[in-house]
Amino acid sequence: MSLWPLNNLLNTFVQKGRLTVYDVDGSQHEFGQNQEGAGEGEEAVHVTMRLHSNALKWKLFLNPELIAAEAYMDGDLTFENGSGCYDLLFLFSINRGPLASHKVQGGLRRFWRSMRRRQQANDVDNAKKQARSHYDLSTEMYQLFLDEELNYTCAFYETPETSLEDAQAAKLTRATAKLGLKPGMTVLEIGGGWGAFAIRMAKEGAHVTSLNVSPEQIAIAEQKAEEAGVSDRVDFVLKDYREYEGQFDRVVSVGMMEHVGIGHFDDYFGTVRDLLKPDGYAFIHSIGRSTQPGTTGPFFRKYIFPGGYVPALSETFEALERQGLWVDDMEVLRLHYYYTLRDWRTRFTANRAKAAELYDERFCRMWEFYLGAAELGFLHGSNMVFQLLLSPERDAVPLNRNFIVDAERAMIARDTTGQDGAGA
Repeated sequence: MSLWPLNNLLNTFVQKGRLTVYDVDGSQHEFGQNQEGAGEGEEAVHVTMRLHSNALKWKLFLNPELIAAEAYMDGDLTFENGSGCYDLLFLFSINRGPLASHKVQGGLRRFWRSMRRRQQANDVDNAKKQARSHYDLSTEMYQLFLDEELNYTCAFYETPETSLEDAQAAKLTRATAKLGLKPGMTVLEIGGGWGAFAIRMAKEGAHVTSLNVSPEQIAIAEQKAEEAGVSDRVDFVLKDYREYEGQFDRVVSVGMMEHVGIGHFDDYFGTVRDLLKPDGYAFIHSIGRSTQPGTTGPFFRKYIFPGGYVPALSETFEALERQGLWVDDMEVLRLHYYYTLRDWRTRFTANRAKAAELYDERFCRMWEFYLGAAELGFLHGSNMVFQLLLSPERDAVPLNRNFIVDAERAMIARDTTGQDGAGA
């Protein structure tokens, strides 16, 4: 039986590795390279999948990135060797170029690009609703794969073998070192998560106001601050960053810019500027893309981060120029989020049965697809993480980067001896 029109797409798509497809009637179809005697690496990847619905041949042809995920979530697409959907995602990640070159897929991407401002129309109310759809999931579910402090952003790995706990602790220490904090300084955090960064800054003696639109996260963060003995230095506030006023010595934003949306970059950086004292500066940590401006994939847009968008550096710097902010420092973390997501995915897989008890099988398949796709986007795609120090005045940040290294080493030494930096 013919696999048309899907075979037209797959013949273009699979240039590296091999894909075996079993149709509904049991017929077998091969795409890609002959793997007899293949060695290690990308060329040896072999994925076997089975279709359980005739409609998939058209649906996958027209929108493979969304339909493959939905079909896997619904059980209409199954895998018969290897690591299931991760292997398909790996095959996709090493064949991104051929897929994008297909005429139908190229047209689809142009359509997505034309719609991205509408898809990312993140006014205050809509932004709150979208954030809560992801971050107000059960904290118990996040505990299945995150570190003990519930850091849900890129860690910093000294080596690929560094443990997730050590890498997340290193991320917080490194980020705090970039702030040049002194006891009594005021910090505004935009998007506080479960409070790990706010608590780390408070331990350095800063007074932190942490904004969050997730009541679930705030409740946990307040509990953790109490346990850490810094609740008198941290206020967790249920507000969007556009709803808050004041001026602070530092403004920090970790993993928040990805939720802003292309049409709101000027509002975001303008707000950051207005929240800073004249001699203050901001620390911005965000996923970025090393390529030209693009779009958010349909699966992530619909199921994981509605309204989200990973910015290109060109878009980021254009907005900064318009808002009159100095870029005092920039660091790019390339493979660190790959290792982070690798560890999250491994832990989620190990605790998959517990996740199914909290939610259901479809949810688990959705999260398998999400974590795998995100991980491989940092291995074979254009994704990376950038960290910026921004200020209204050119001399707000020290003239060289030695202050970061010195502060980082001092904090590591204090952590080793168990001292609190509040009185330093």
